[in-house]
Amino acid sequence: MAEMKIGIGLYRYMLNKENYRFAKQAGCTHIIAHLVDYYRDQDGVHGTDEVKNMGKSVANEDVWSYESIHRLKNEIEDEGLTLYAIENFAPADWYDVLLDGPKKEEQIERLKHIIRNVGKAGIPVFGYNFSIAGVWGHLRRPLARGGAVSVGFSDKEGAKQTPIKNGQIWNMTYDENEEGYIDEITTEQLWDRLTYFLNELVPVAEEVGVVLAAHPDDPPLKTLRGTPRLVYQPHLYQKLLDIYPSKSNALEFCMGTIQEMTEGNIYDAIEQYGSQEKLAYVHFRNVIGKVPEYHEVFVDEGDIDMVKALKLLKKHNFDGVLIPDHTPLFDTEIPWHMGMAHAIGYIKGIYDAVVKE
Repeated sequence: MAEMKIGIGLYRYMLNKENYRFAKQAGCTHIIAHLVDYYRDQDGVHGTDEVKNMGKSVANEDVWSYESIHRLKNEIEDEGLTLYAIENFAPADWYDVLLDGPKKEEQIERLKHIIRNVGKAGIPVFGYNFSIAGVWGHLRRPLARGGAVSVGFSDKEGAKQTPIKNGQIWNMTYDENEEGYIDEITTEQLWDRLTYFLNELVPVAEEVGVVLAAHPDDPPLKTLRGTPRLVYQPHLYQKLLDIYPSKSNALEFCMGTIQEMTEGNIYDAIEQYGSQEKLAYVHFRNVIGKVPEYHEVFVDEGDIDMVKALKLLKKHNFDGVLIPDHTPLFDTEIPWHMGMAHAIGYIKGIYDAVVKE
Protein backbone atom coordinates (compact mmCIF):
# COMPACT_ATOMS: atom_id res chain seq x y z
CA MET A 1 0.00 0.00 0.00
CA ALA A 2 1.30 3.43 -0.95
CA GLU A 3 2.17 5.69 1.98
CA MET A 4 1.67 9.40 2.43
CA LYS A 5 4.70 11.64 1.94
CA ILE A 6 6.17 14.63 3.77
CA GLY A 7 6.99 17.77 1.85
CA ILE A 8 7.44 21.51 2.03
CA GLY A 9 6.00 24.45 0.12
CA LEU A 10 8.43 26.93 -1.43
CA TYR A 11 7.56 30.30 -2.91
CA ARG A 12 9.13 31.28 -6.18
CA TYR A 13 11.97 33.31 -4.67
CA MET A 14 12.78 30.31 -2.44
CA LEU A 15 13.14 27.80 -5.28
CA ASN A 16 16.88 27.33 -5.07
CA LYS A 17 19.48 24.70 -4.25
CA GLU A 18 19.94 25.90 -0.67
CA ASN A 19 16.29 25.42 0.18
CA TYR A 20 16.05 22.11 -1.67
CA ARG A 21 18.93 20.84 0.43
CA PHE A 22 17.32 22.22 3.60
CA ALA A 23 14.13 20.32 2.71
CA LYS A 24 16.06 17.13 2.07
CA GLN A 25 18.06 17.48 5.29
CA ALA A 26 14.86 18.11 7.28
CA GLY A 27 13.44 14.83 6.01
CA CYS A 28 11.16 15.94 3.17
CA THR A 29 10.78 13.98 -0.04
CA HIS A 30 8.45 16.29 -2.00
CA ILE A 31 8.09 19.96 -2.97
CA ILE A 32 5.00 22.09 -3.56
CA ALA A 33 6.13 25.05 -5.69
CA HIS A 34 4.48 28.47 -5.84
CA LEU A 35 5.36 30.23 -9.06
CA VAL A 36 3.65 33.45 -7.91
CA ASP A 37 5.25 35.28 -4.97
CA TYR A 38 2.07 36.25 -3.16
CA TYR A 39 3.65 37.16 0.16
CA ARG A 40 7.35 37.78 -0.15
CA ASP A 41 8.48 39.06 3.23
CA GLN A 42 12.15 38.92 4.14
CA ASP A 43 11.40 36.80 7.20
CA GLY A 44 9.23 34.32 5.35
CA VAL A 45 5.80 35.05 6.86
CA HIS A 46 3.07 35.87 4.37
CA GLY A 47 2.10 39.49 4.87
CA THR A 48 -1.10 41.50 4.74
CA ASP A 49 -0.32 44.40 2.43
CA GLU A 50 -1.42 44.67 -1.16
CA VAL A 51 1.26 43.43 -3.55
CA LYS A 52 1.82 45.85 -6.42
CA ASN A 53 2.25 44.35 -9.89
CA MET A 54 3.03 40.86 -8.60
CA GLY A 55 -0.13 39.79 -10.37
CA LYS A 56 1.35 40.44 -13.77
CA SER A 57 5.01 39.61 -13.25
CA VAL A 58 4.49 35.92 -13.86
CA ALA A 59 2.27 36.39 -16.88
CA ASN A 60 4.99 38.49 -18.51
CA GLU A 61 7.66 35.86 -17.93
CA ASP A 62 8.03 32.37 -19.28
CA VAL A 63 7.67 30.44 -16.02
CA TRP A 64 4.57 28.63 -17.34
CA SER A 65 6.27 27.25 -20.44
CA TYR A 66 6.89 23.51 -20.61
CA GLU A 67 10.63 24.13 -20.80
CA SER A 68 10.62 26.25 -17.64
CA ILE A 69 8.45 23.85 -15.66
CA HIS A 70 10.47 20.84 -16.79
CA ARG A 71 13.72 22.62 -15.89
CA LEU A 72 12.37 23.34 -12.40
CA LYS A 73 11.33 19.72 -12.02
CA ASN A 74 14.80 18.54 -13.01
CA GLU A 75 16.49 20.98 -10.59
CA ILE A 76 14.40 19.60 -7.74
CA GLU A 77 15.00 15.99 -8.76
CA ASP A 78 18.74 16.62 -8.94
CA GLU A 79 18.60 17.26 -5.19
CA GLY A 80 16.80 13.98 -4.52
CA LEU A 81 13.31 15.46 -4.21
CA THR A 82 10.08 15.21 -6.22
CA LEU A 83 8.05 18.16 -7.51
CA TYR A 84 4.55 17.04 -6.52
CA ALA A 85 2.44 20.12 -7.20
CA ILE A 86 2.40 23.69 -8.40
CA GLU A 87 0.16 25.98 -6.40
CA ASN A 88 -1.80 28.96 -7.75
CA PHE A 89 -2.23 30.74 -11.05
CA ALA A 90 -0.99 34.30 -11.47
CA PRO A 91 -3.85 36.81 -11.14
CA ALA A 92 -2.96 38.30 -14.53
CA ASP A 93 -3.56 34.89 -16.11
CA TRP A 94 -7.17 34.52 -14.97
CA TYR A 95 -8.64 37.71 -13.49
CA ASP A 96 -11.49 37.75 -16.02
CA VAL A 97 -12.27 34.10 -15.29
CA LEU A 98 -12.81 35.17 -11.68
CA LEU A 99 -14.56 38.42 -12.61
CA ASP A 100 -16.53 37.10 -15.64
CA GLY A 101 -14.91 39.77 -17.76
CA PRO A 102 -14.43 40.20 -21.52
CA LYS A 103 -11.15 38.24 -21.61
CA LYS A 104 -12.65 35.19 -19.90
CA GLU A 105 -12.51 32.86 -22.89
CA GLU A 106 -8.99 33.96 -23.84
CA GLN A 107 -7.80 33.46 -20.28
CA ILE A 108 -9.42 30.05 -19.84
CA GLU A 109 -7.45 28.91 -22.89
CA ARG A 110 -4.32 30.23 -21.19
CA LEU A 111 -5.13 28.15 -18.10
CA LYS A 112 -5.64 25.07 -20.27
CA HIS A 113 -2.23 25.67 -21.84
CA ILE A 114 -0.66 25.88 -18.36
CA ILE A 115 -2.31 22.64 -17.23
CA ARG A 116 -1.18 20.86 -20.40
CA ASN A 117 2.40 21.97 -19.75
CA VAL A 118 2.19 20.81 -16.12
CA GLY A 119 0.91 17.42 -17.26
CA LYS A 120 3.52 17.12 -19.99
CA ALA A 121 6.21 17.79 -17.39
CA GLY A 122 4.87 14.93 -15.27
CA ILE A 123 3.68 16.99 -12.29
CA PRO A 124 0.56 15.30 -10.87
CA VAL A 125 -1.24 18.14 -9.02
CA PHE A 126 -2.11 21.81 -9.53
CA GLY A 127 -3.54 23.71 -6.56
CA TYR A 128 -5.76 26.78 -6.95
CA ASN A 129 -7.96 29.10 -4.91
CA PHE A 130 -11.07 30.34 -6.73
CA SER A 131 -11.46 33.62 -4.89
CA ILE A 132 -11.67 37.32 -5.66
CA ALA A 133 -10.58 38.72 -2.30
CA GLY A 134 -8.05 35.95 -1.68
CA VAL A 135 -6.24 35.78 1.66
CA TRP A 136 -6.70 39.16 3.33
CA GLY A 137 -6.74 40.83 6.72
CA HIS A 138 -4.26 38.76 8.67
CA LEU A 139 -2.41 40.33 11.58
CA ARG A 140 1.23 39.56 12.35
CA ARG A 141 1.91 39.37 16.05
CA PRO A 142 3.69 37.27 18.71
CA LEU A 143 0.72 34.91 18.88
CA ALA A 144 2.35 31.48 19.18
CA ARG A 145 4.12 29.76 22.04
CA GLY A 146 6.97 31.73 23.60
CA GLY A 147 5.98 34.89 21.76
CA ALA A 148 6.80 33.50 18.33
CA VAL A 149 5.53 35.74 15.54
CA SER A 150 2.62 34.25 13.65
CA VAL A 151 -0.51 35.41 11.85
CA GLY A 152 -4.10 35.66 12.95
CA PHE A 153 -7.42 37.18 12.05
CA SER A 154 -9.40 39.50 14.30
CA ASP A 155 -12.65 41.21 13.46
CA LYS A 156 -12.14 43.38 16.55
CA GLU A 157 -8.52 44.44 16.07
CA GLY A 158 -7.82 43.87 12.39
CA ALA A 159 -8.12 46.16 9.40
CA LYS A 160 -11.55 47.30 8.33
CA GLN A 161 -12.76 45.61 5.17
CA THR A 162 -12.56 47.89 2.15
CA PRO A 163 -13.98 47.50 -1.37
CA ILE A 164 -11.72 45.90 -3.97
CA LYS A 165 -10.40 48.25 -6.61
CA ASN A 166 -10.72 47.60 -10.31
CA GLY A 167 -7.48 46.17 -11.62
CA GLN A 168 -6.96 44.10 -8.49
CA ILE A 169 -7.73 40.57 -7.32
CA TRP A 170 -6.12 38.47 -4.60
CA ASN A 171 -4.58 41.66 -3.10
CA MET A 172 -2.52 42.00 -6.26
CA THR A 173 -2.67 44.85 -8.72
CA TYR A 174 -2.55 43.63 -12.29
CA ASP A 175 -3.57 46.98 -13.86
CA GLU A 176 -2.67 50.22 -12.07
CA ASN A 177 -4.59 52.33 -14.59
CA GLU A 178 -8.03 51.06 -13.60
CA GLU A 179 -10.30 53.35 -11.59
CA GLY A 180 -13.26 52.62 -9.34
CA TYR A 181 -14.22 49.36 -7.67
CA ILE A 182 -15.27 45.91 -8.86
CA ASP A 183 -18.97 45.23 -9.33
CA GLU A 184 -20.98 43.55 -6.60
CA ILE A 185 -21.94 39.94 -7.29
CA THR A 186 -24.01 37.28 -5.58
CA THR A 187 -22.84 33.97 -4.17
CA GLU A 188 -24.74 32.20 -6.95
CA GLN A 189 -22.88 34.18 -9.59
CA LEU A 190 -19.52 33.20 -8.11
CA TRP A 191 -20.55 29.52 -8.05
CA ASP A 192 -21.56 29.89 -11.72
CA ARG A 193 -18.09 31.19 -12.50
CA LEU A 194 -16.50 28.27 -10.68
CA THR A 195 -18.75 25.90 -12.64
CA TYR A 196 -17.52 27.42 -15.91
CA PHE A 197 -13.92 27.06 -14.73
CA LEU A 198 -14.34 23.40 -13.76
CA ASN A 199 -16.32 22.43 -16.86
CA GLU A 200 -13.59 23.90 -19.05
CA LEU A 201 -10.50 22.85 -17.12
CA VAL A 202 -11.24 19.45 -15.58
CA PRO A 203 -11.50 17.64 -18.96
CA VAL A 204 -8.08 19.03 -19.91
CA ALA A 205 -6.65 17.97 -16.55
CA GLU A 206 -8.08 14.47 -17.07
CA GLU A 207 -6.53 14.30 -20.51
CA VAL A 208 -3.02 15.10 -19.27
CA GLY A 209 -3.15 13.30 -15.91
CA VAL A 210 -3.28 16.32 -13.60
CA VAL A 211 -5.42 16.67 -10.48
CA LEU A 212 -6.88 20.14 -9.85
CA ALA A 213 -6.90 20.76 -6.09
CA ALA A 214 -9.14 23.47 -4.60
CA HIS A 215 -8.11 25.42 -1.51
CA PRO A 216 -10.86 26.56 0.91
CA ASP A 217 -11.43 30.24 1.68
CA ASP A 218 -9.02 31.74 4.20
CA PRO A 219 -10.24 33.51 6.25
CA PRO A 220 -13.39 31.35 5.97
CA LEU A 221 -15.96 34.11 6.09
CA LYS A 222 -19.21 34.13 4.10
CA THR A 223 -18.17 37.44 2.53
CA LEU A 224 -14.90 39.36 2.46
CA ARG A 225 -14.37 42.92 1.25
CA GLY A 226 -17.85 42.92 -0.21
CA THR A 227 -17.34 39.75 -2.26
CA PRO A 228 -18.88 36.31 -1.67
CA ARG A 229 -16.80 33.27 -0.74
CA LEU A 230 -17.25 29.69 -1.91
CA VAL A 231 -15.82 27.14 0.54
CA TYR A 232 -16.20 28.83 3.93
CA GLN A 233 -17.77 25.79 5.64
CA PRO A 234 -16.57 22.16 5.34
CA HIS A 235 -19.72 20.87 3.60
CA LEU A 236 -19.28 23.33 0.72
CA TYR A 237 -16.28 21.37 -0.50
CA GLN A 238 -18.81 18.70 -1.49
CA LYS A 239 -20.73 21.18 -3.62
CA LEU A 240 -17.50 21.95 -5.49
CA LEU A 241 -16.74 18.27 -6.05
CA ASP A 242 -20.26 17.53 -7.27
CA ILE A 243 -20.09 20.18 -10.00
CA TYR A 244 -17.79 17.95 -12.05
CA PRO A 245 -17.25 14.47 -10.57
CA SER A 246 -13.80 13.35 -11.65
CA LYS A 247 -10.52 12.06 -10.27
CA SER A 248 -9.06 15.30 -11.57
CA ASN A 249 -11.40 17.41 -9.39
CA ALA A 250 -10.08 17.19 -5.85
CA LEU A 251 -9.03 19.18 -2.80
CA GLU A 252 -6.05 21.08 -1.50
CA PHE A 253 -7.06 20.18 2.04
CA CYS A 254 -5.97 22.96 4.40
CA MET A 255 -6.52 21.65 7.92
CA GLY A 256 -5.91 25.03 9.54
CA THR A 257 -8.51 26.78 7.41
CA ILE A 258 -11.09 24.05 7.93
CA GLN A 259 -10.51 24.19 11.69
CA GLU A 260 -11.16 27.95 11.56
CA MET A 261 -14.65 27.33 10.13
CA THR A 262 -17.67 27.61 12.42
CA GLU A 263 -19.58 24.48 11.38
CA GLY A 264 -18.63 20.81 11.54
CA ASN A 265 -15.15 19.71 12.59
CA ILE A 266 -11.86 18.75 11.03
CA TYR A 267 -12.18 15.04 11.84
CA ASP A 268 -15.56 14.67 10.13
CA ALA A 269 -14.17 16.58 7.14
CA ILE A 270 -11.26 14.14 6.85
CA GLU A 271 -13.72 11.25 7.07
CA GLN A 272 -16.02 12.72 4.42
CA TYR A 273 -13.42 13.65 1.83
CA GLY A 274 -10.81 11.06 2.67
CA SER A 275 -13.35 8.30 2.15
CA GLN A 276 -13.97 9.68 -1.36
CA GLU A 277 -10.22 9.78 -2.09
CA LYS A 278 -10.49 13.50 -2.78
CA LEU A 279 -7.49 14.74 -0.79
CA ALA A 280 -4.79 15.69 -3.31
CA TYR A 281 -2.46 17.06 -0.63
CA VAL A 282 -2.80 18.35 2.91
CA HIS A 283 -1.72 21.57 4.61
CA PHE A 284 -0.90 19.96 7.95
CA ARG A 285 -1.00 22.98 10.26
CA ASN A 286 -2.70 24.04 13.48
CA VAL A 287 -4.67 27.02 14.81
CA ILE A 288 -6.42 28.29 17.92
CA GLY A 289 -9.90 29.79 17.62
CA LYS A 290 -12.41 30.21 14.81
CA VAL A 291 -13.51 33.08 12.61
CA PRO A 292 -13.77 35.89 13.27
CA GLU A 293 -11.09 35.48 15.97
CA TYR A 294 -8.26 32.97 15.43
CA HIS A 295 -4.50 32.71 15.17
CA GLU A 296 -2.02 30.23 13.75
CA VAL A 297 0.27 28.38 16.15
CA PHE A 298 2.95 25.73 16.18
CA VAL A 299 1.73 22.42 14.81
CA ASP A 300 1.80 20.78 18.26
CA GLU A 301 -0.05 23.43 20.31
CA GLY A 302 -3.36 24.17 18.57
CA ASP A 303 -6.97 23.03 18.74
CA ILE A 304 -6.47 20.12 16.32
CA ASP A 305 -5.38 16.75 17.69
CA MET A 306 -2.82 16.17 14.94
CA VAL A 307 -2.22 12.53 15.88
CA LYS A 308 -5.95 11.83 15.63
CA ALA A 309 -6.06 13.61 12.26
CA LEU A 310 -3.11 11.60 10.97
CA LYS A 311 -4.73 8.34 12.06
CA LEU A 312 -7.84 9.28 10.08
CA LEU A 313 -5.73 10.02 7.00
CA LYS A 314 -4.10 6.63 7.41
CA LYS A 315 -7.53 4.99 7.83
CA HIS A 316 -8.56 6.29 4.41
CA ASN A 317 -5.25 5.29 2.75
CA PHE A 318 -4.22 8.85 1.96
CA ASP A 319 -1.06 8.63 -0.13
CA GLY A 320 -0.52 12.28 -1.03
CA VAL A 321 1.79 14.86 0.52
CA LEU A 322 1.63 16.52 3.95
CA ILE A 323 3.20 19.99 4.12
CA PRO A 324 3.35 22.44 7.04
CA ASP A 325 2.28 25.21 4.61
CA HIS A 326 3.43 27.95 6.99
CA THR A 327 4.38 28.12 10.63
CA PRO A 328 5.30 30.62 13.37
CA LEU A 329 8.80 32.03 13.33
CA PHE A 330 11.62 31.41 15.77
CA ASP A 331 13.54 34.36 17.23
CA THR A 332 16.74 33.51 15.39
CA GLU A 333 18.69 34.69 12.38
CA ILE A 334 16.89 32.04 10.29
CA PRO A 335 13.29 32.29 11.58
CA TRP A 336 11.54 30.58 8.67
CA HIS A 337 13.97 27.69 8.47
CA MET A 338 13.79 27.06 12.21
CA GLY A 339 10.00 27.15 12.16
CA MET A 340 9.86 24.73 9.26
CA ALA A 341 12.45 22.40 10.75
CA HIS A 342 10.39 22.22 13.95
CA ALA A 343 7.15 21.54 12.02
CA ILE A 344 8.67 18.91 9.76
CA GLY A 345 10.39 17.20 12.68
CA TYR A 346 7.10 16.99 14.56
CA ILE A 347 5.26 15.66 11.52
CA LYS A 348 7.95 13.06 10.91
CA GLY A 349 7.81 11.99 14.54
CA ILE A 350 4.09 11.36 14.65
CA TYR A 351 4.21 9.93 11.13
CA ASP A 352 6.69 7.28 12.22
CA ALA A 353 4.62 6.53 15.32
CA VAL A 354 1.26 6.37 13.53
CA VAL A 355 1.80 5.40 9.92
CA LYS A 356 4.61 2.94 10.34
CA GLU A 357 3.39 1.32 13.56
